Amino acid sequence: MKHTLSILALNLLIVAASFAQKTNTQVVTNVSSERFKAIIEADKNAVIIDLRTPDEVTKKGFIKGAIFMDYLSKDFDKELAKLDKTKTYYIYCAAGGRSGDCAEAMEKQNFKRVYNLEKGLSDWISKGFPIEKK
Repeated sequence: MKHTLSILALNLLIVAASFAQKTNTQVVTNVSSERFKAIIEADKNAVIIDLRTPDEVTKKGFIKGAIFMDYLSKDFDKELAKLDKTKTYYIYCAAGGRSGDCAEAMEKQNFKRVYNLEKGLSDWISKGFPIEKK
C-alpha cells in the first residue's frame, strides 16, 4: 500500500512538473488590437509580418513597419523557414484565420515568441488605429 501511494505521488509530481513547463514556455499569444498596438510600439526590434495577399495589402493598407509574406503563396513555408526563430514576431492577416494557422506552424517549427493579432487588420482598422498605404 505504501509503495502504491509513493508511485501515485511520484506520478502526480511528474504531471504537475510537465504542466508547469508547458505553461512557462508558451510560444503564441493571441492579443487584441489594443494590446498588439501597445506591444509593437514598445518593442523597438518588432518584426511585424502581414500575411495577406498583395491585393489585400494594396486595397486595405498595412501596419507601419510590416514586412509582407503572403500566407497563401506556394513559397510561404520556405519563406517562413528562413526566419530567425529566436526573434519575437508580431503577425496579422485580415481577420485572424490565416495568422492563427501561421502561429500554430511557427510554434511547431520552434519559434521563440509569436504575438497574433487575434481579430486581424479589420479589427485594427475598426478601432481607428493607423495604417499605411502603398
